[in-house]
Amino acid sequence: MALRHYTLDFNLSAPADCPSTVRGLHSIFQEQEMTETVHDTEGHGYLATFIGKNGRLVILRVHSQGLVTVDLQCCEGDNIAQVDNLLNALEKKLKSLLHGNIRGVKRLPALTRGAAVDRYWPTADGRLVEYDIDRVVYDEDSAYQNIKILHSQQFGNILILNGDVNLAESDLPYTQAIMGRGKENYTGKEVLILGGGDGGILAEAVKLNVYIDQMVIDGCRTHMRKACGSVLDNLKGDCYQVRMTVLSIALFLRRDGTFMVYSVSDSTWEFLQLILDLSIKVLRPTGKYFTQGNCANLTEALALYEEQLGRLSCPVDFSKEVVCVPSYMELWVFYTVWKK
Repeated sequence: MALRHYTLDFNLSAPADCPSTVRGLHSIFQEQEMTETVHDTEGHGYLATFIGKNGRLVILRVHSQGLVTVDLQCCEGDNIAQVDNLLNALEKKLKSLLHGNIRGVKRLPALTRGAAVDRYWPTADGRLVEYDIDRVVYDEDSAYQNIKILHSQQFGNILILNGDVNLAESDLPYTQAIMGRGKENYTGKEVLILGGGDGGILAEAVKLNVYIDQMVIDGCRTHMRKACGSVLDNLKGDCYQVRMTVLSIALFLRRDGTFMVYSVSDSTWEFLQLILDLSIKVLRPTGKYFTQGNCANLTEALALYEEQLGRLSCPVDFSKEVVCVPSYMELWVFYTVWKK
């Protein structure tokens, strides 16, 4: 079962005349054979619910601060034309009743709740985005996280890990930004990628040792081929090798090619500082550390990250680039870090 939720808002120059506004709408609800229940707001305007025989629910609120809101909920299988007619009638009547007092009217498309295919995913800075997702391609739980791959008509298949949008097949700008493409020459270089289970960076890299969730690889190998190509078909190629380990362990290469293993705490910033410290230590003098930062709107989080860079055991310099990542629908900051 799914529910459609419509909203209609009237911003007013002055508080509405509550009794006359409510009386003016009664005929519409009576025509719909909807039963009214008035709720006590303890002096904070008017609140009533109207329930129809077909399960439709209307919440009418006349706020004392100059706002009138209408919320309409109906089942997904309800007659859309009838629902639109009801909303049109309410909007037209309210415009007439509130004429001369209206600063703005806002009617949003329906929010679908409880649908089999979830189209709503938050951005990093907490805004809600509705994607044009039409089907679930892959949905599995590994020992570490939930892995979803959803199909978008605009962005192709989208990888979502634990509710966070990670990468879509359209997101080449992300891969190019995190690799410093166009500014760095990878010829003859050794590359260690931490994460990267979608295979996008691997498809661009020269040599790789990467630590990722096997089930992320399994899903992306089949359903994200526009991002990773064929590089995940085999875990070892002429110039790369893929290795897996648990997500709560950080592994880094020594100079001689062996591994150092470090257990990490659950603290995000402690973990981040450990990753940064160990990564910078294994860099050659001319080596560089590339990473995504965060959404450009999250200035406080970005400032905290840059503070961490200043606290490393090895002094570093850094540069940053702001890139629009298509499926994120927001600007994202990428960092390049190197030893002083």
